Amino acid sequence: MTTHHHPPVQRAPGGREPLLPALMTVTAVSGLIDAISYLGLGHVFTANMTGNVVIIGFAAAGVPGFSVLGSLVSLAAFLLGALVAGRLETVMRRRTAPHWLRLILILETALLATATVVAFAASHAVDVLIALIALAMGLRNGTVRKLAVPDVTTTVLTLTLTGLASDSTLAGGTNPRAGRRLASVSGMLAGAFAGALLVRHTGLGWPLLAGTIGTAAAVVAVPRGSSSS
Repeated sequence: MTTHHHPPVQRAPGGREPLLPALMTVTAVSGLIDAISYLGLGHVFTANMTGNVVIIGFAAAGVPGFSVLGSLVSLAAFLLGALVAGRLETVMRRRTAPHWLRLILILETALLATATVVAFAASHAVDVLIALIALAMGLRNGTVRKLAVPDVTTTVLTLTLTGLASDSTLAGGTNPRAGRRLASVSGMLAGAFAGALLVRHTGLGWPLLAGTIGTAAAVVAVPRGSSSS
């Protein structure tokens, strides 16, 4: 049986990852997005699905302030997005990795732009906002997982932080990709900080607009030209 592989990404001189600027940009967007959803949409995560599973457990136990419905909507939309990303891999198999990532980020930008319009026009439509944002995050996560750029998931940091500690010189390691790992942590932290400030002082529309612009900037940051080898 023939196994199909996505065209590999051609590294820049020195082994640098050409997709890294775009992926780091959307890592910061993820921090902003989860600030929006957790602080503004009823304690629900739309980028971090581990959090939703835990929240469903809290809500099922009767802890006040947590929504089973909101978390289930987020999980369902996220899984749908990831499923679509998996199907798109078969369509994009003959395309380069940058072309594939650019398409997904354009779709993410469109979904976040739609959520922005909804937030300004009908901010009470919480479940619609959750579904739109989680769908965008699922599309991106499914794609990033298949692109498999080391130490860059764009939405979760558990393994990144584990790697920083377990591969450190204190643990007898050589600190591989420490800069990349620290940049991921710093980017998500900065995004969460900015998102929290915007949600507290402006509501949902403006932080969603910031996320839309950030994702559009990531589209521009994806390198053009052939990256297959």
